[in-house]
Amino acid sequence: MTDPHTARTIVGIIGNVISFGLFCAPIPTIVKIWKMKSVSEFKPDPYVATVLNCMMWTFYGLPFVQPDSLLVITINGTGLFMELVYVTIFFVFATSPVRRKITIAMVIEVIFMAVVIFCTMYFLHTTKQRSMLIGILCIVFNVIMYASPLTVMKLVIKTKSVKYMPFFLSLANFMNGVVWVIYACLKFDPYILIPNGLGSLSGIIQLILYITYYKTTNWNDEDEDNEKRHSNAGIELGQA
Repeated sequence: MTDPHTARTIVGIIGNVISFGLFCAPIPTIVKIWKMKSVSEFKPDPYVATVLNCMMWTFYGLPFVQPDSLLVITINGTGLFMELVYVTIFFVFATSPVRRKITIAMVIEVIFMAVVIFCTMYFLHTTKQRSMLIGILCIVFNVIMYASPLTVMKLVIKTKSVKYMPFFLSLANFMNGVVWVIYACLKFDPYILIPNGLGSLSGIIQLILYITYYKTTNWNDEDEDNEKRHSNAGIELGQA
């Protein structure tokens, strides 16, 4: 029989694979931006927001904050690198006003993260205290990021169309949430459990909406719609 530590490691590896797939979701949009040499109407907000989310979770997984969380570091460290690449490409091909917006946002994020790290390391001296502070911040940022899927779900109900809510992305988000919930339960971690529990709930609601409104969806102009879906894919991440 598999011991809890081994089971948790296996589940965490599966979570890493699914989460990596979600981090790859914006690639079609980034490739299109690269080919067009322009960001067109695409927005940088999802990528900039995900950078902060990944920085926070990577810090959370460090041994002096939350011990035995290597797999949290691996996926969020990878995600951080990928999102920084996305932001860099977006910055290169953006107009001056958008570049200014990205620069301001990134500077604010770096300063905020530096303050969080300093306060955590200087004022908190146990992993329990540190993991509580960073864990709560991670939950708050994840909940804020769920605003995007909620907006899409509202649009689906209003238009009775699932064009802007692709099935496989919704399914991947649901599976991602479930896997990390299991991971958090094998060695109880409420700060991973809560946001991913909400992510699982969000995912199942999206799947129910997809089943409900699939037949009433007008699939015309699907290529254009796919671009819009991919442009917002990054912000739907809710993994540990």
